Amino acid sequence: MSDWLTAGLPHIWLPYTQMATAPAPLAVVATQGARIRLADGRELIDGLSSWWTACHGYNHPHIRAAVEAQLAALPHVMFAGLVHEPALRLAQRLAALLPGDLERVFFTESGSVAVEVALKMAIQYWRNQGQAEKKRIVYFRHAYHGDTFATMALCDPEEGMHALFAGTMPDQLMAELPSDDTMRRAFDLLLATHAGRLAAVIVEPLVQGAGGMKMHDAATLAFIAEACARHKVLLIADEIMTGFGRTGRMFACEEAGVIPDIVCLSKALTGGTLPLAATVARRHVFEAFLSDDPAAALMHGPTYMANPLACAAANASLDLFESEPRLAQVAAIEAQLRNELAPCRNLAGVADVRIKGAIGAVELGCQPGGSIDLNALRLRFAELGVWLRPFGNVVYLMPPFIIDAEDLATLTATVRQVLTERARQL
Repeated sequence: MSDWLTAGLPHIWLPYTQMATAPAPLAVVATQGARIRLADGRELIDGLSSWWTACHGYNHPHIRAAVEAQLAALPHVMFAGLVHEPALRLAQRLAALLPGDLERVFFTESGSVAVEVALKMAIQYWRNQGQAEKKRIVYFRHAYHGDTFATMALCDPEEGMHALFAGTMPDQLMAELPSDDTMRRAFDLLLATHAGRLAAVIVEPLVQGAGGMKMHDAATLAFIAEACARHKVLLIADEIMTGFGRTGRMFACEEAGVIPDIVCLSKALTGGTLPLAATVARRHVFEAFLSDDPAAALMHGPTYMANPLACAAANASLDLFESEPRLAQVAAIEAQLRNELAPCRNLAGVADVRIKGAIGAVELGCQPGGSIDLNALRLRFAELGVWLRPFGNVVYLMPPFIIDAEDLATLTATVRQVLTERARQL
């Protein structure tokens, strides 16, 4: 075992991990394309894009060159009273890519903070117009919007990972996704009843990610947007996971023809290289902050906001969406996932199989009298040469867009094999 591993492991606190019982983490020494190389010499096919970020695969030479050039010229400078080319170019390009007049970009370093900023924007938008009572947020069952305190308050209290903090967070309103007529009437009534106190509705368009890869159609998203407009409530689209091609469009809200008032972006923004997030507002939202009163300004400012290295990586990532066939690759991945995960539907212990773009999810039923042994599943996948990390009751695939058909077939075959083994034990 490497010295750095044995010396360093006793000092690390891992995320979402019970450190008393979890198996030792796998030590990574290199990445390339859709592969992860371990310190013990093994190589794993990555089915997760490192928490859904590495859309172009690892170590793409164009992104690497852009970051190296930026490092030599300007690694970082504060973004208060100063600006720089990578950030301004990126803001302009994002505004051009997003629908409608989503044109004002506020940069942060993480998805959770991007959502926090969106909440601040929404609440202060109304406060600046003399409607300070409009400060509550509607979110949806199965939602996940982050791990900070404000964003934890917008995660499903039953299925989320934040039940431990119940009672310590702001009290927000949870709704069911309005996917049928009965739920649409209920959602409309909720907005009508509380409109005078509501700042915004927040939704993960088309796919609710960490809440279980739950999927809804474009008509549902369009209804949410229409209801928000009718009841004068802002709409926040959390595209942190769905943005940048993952669902088959550059942004998921495009499929429904929806222009949210505020959009949150992160994860694949830099192609999986450096931390960066963005909260993008429509023109009318931004204009509500323009005033002679300093208190009307948006009071937020991360230290590493608009980091030039991260912005350079993001610009290079957007170059690749323009020069390489990413959305066509997503369509091919979707077709292959549909075909090769379909047999899982017939396995004992499988409750559902869902596919959307480059997302494949197999929902499991719990074993009688017990929960799913996630650690055992994760170890078995690694033994078979793939990197998959099931959570809750979902085994899912979100591979890099550049993965070839052979590696993707290995991922899906491994899922079928492991779930077949599990089925025999039920």
